[in-house]
Amino acid sequence: MKRLTLFICLAFAGVIACADETQLAAVSSLKVDLDAVTELGVVNAVDGVSTAGQPDEASFKVFAEMGYAAVIDLRTAGENRGLDEPSVVAALGMDYINLPVGRDGVTYANAKALEDAIASYDGPVLVHCGSANRVGALFALSEYAKSKELEKALEAGRAAGLTGMEGTVRKILTEE
Repeated sequence: MKRLTLFICLAFAGVIACADETQLAAVSSLKVDLDAVTELGVVNAVDGVSTAGQPDEASFKVFAEMGYAAVIDLRTAGENRGLDEPSVVAALGMDYINLPVGRDGVTYANAKALEDAIASYDGPVLVHCGSANRVGALFALSEYAKSKELEKALEAGRAAGLTGMEGTVRKILTEE
């Protein structure tokens, strides 16, 4: 019976350890799961950047507590954020930058503007739009401008959140 109890305890501890690793991975990737960020209160930038869909106030608080220097918002003026984002971000001690990029704004010029904005900070930066799809699109264009490798660019875009706009991005990259 003692062996069975010990086995059950060790198995349960292993499940807990695996769950913790999975949860931490969810907040350490380039595109972060905002629910996990809020729940765990932890987020780790990848090369100084995290990408996401639209954060809420609780998520912004975690980014601020983790030392993020700025939030770059790609949403346009007509998109509902659910809060006064510039005020919330500023109150938490981070810079707020709005670089409005609509679906037609996925351009090399906007990708370069985003790259420059990110590079202007020493601390980590959060870049978001509604779902991270436009963020990923601009990351793909930036990578392609550097490497001229289609698949490498698309992979960089996917890591940052590129999903439904992949066809549009592929078309832009192959027309160059």
